[in-house]
Amino acid sequence: MAISPVDPANQTEMINEVAKKVLVITQDSDAPQSNRACYLGTDNIAAGRQAGDLIKEALPNGGKIMVFVGKLDARNAQERYQGIREVLQGSKIEIMDIRTDDTDRVRAKSNASDTLIKYPDVAALVGLWSYNGPAILNAVTDAGKVGQVKIVCFDEEDPTLAGVKDGAIYATVVQQPYEFGYQSVHLMAKALSGDSSVIPGNKLKIIPTLIIKRDNVEAFTTKINQLRGR
Repeated sequence: MAISPVDPANQTEMINEVAKKVLVITQDSDAPQSNRACYLGTDNIAAGRQAGDLIKEALPNGGKIMVFVGKLDARNAQERYQGIREVLQGSKIEIMDIRTDDTDRVRAKSNASDTLIKYPDVAALVGLWSYNGPAILNAVTDAGKVGQVKIVCFDEEDPTLAGVKDGAIYATVVQQPYEFGYQSVHLMAKALSGDSSVIPGNKLKIIPTLIIKRDNVEAFTTKINQLRGR
């Protein structure tokens, strides 16, 4: 049985109750304090570090950046931000602040637009959630600062991939949700057949995130469209 927990307040109790009867695997969103057999998904701190490396590549001479996300109390947001801060610590890149939008796409764009107006010297805008990339891109485009203000973001929304292809977005860090599902079922089938060796000792099976830049975006877009049945 694979579960992606929804309610953080009740997920541990729910999973522990279910785990008394069946094999429980969490994917994409973990419940590390529960009795789940294994978590399969992204290491968001590592993904944040990848984004941090990309920011340093995009700004070799340093500069000021602003970070955007829906909710900062979400675990993946915290971990991605942590990874970015770890990589940028001691560099010439200054994180001015992190702005939240409460998952409101209109507000996400206005946050980016306001930043471009208030901080004309901002060198890069960084989006931590999937819709932040397109929102930032729209704001930068409207401000006439494509290429001048670098963009690093997460996930593979169509406008994000188009922005990478056009060179308006420096890069995006993407997860592999297809692998979450495929490998979860493979792991469960093996474990239920008696092969417990497929469950790592630390109960974590990490699916690496990928860096998508202009040189590999077309191949990635073709692959993701095939997986989506397009």
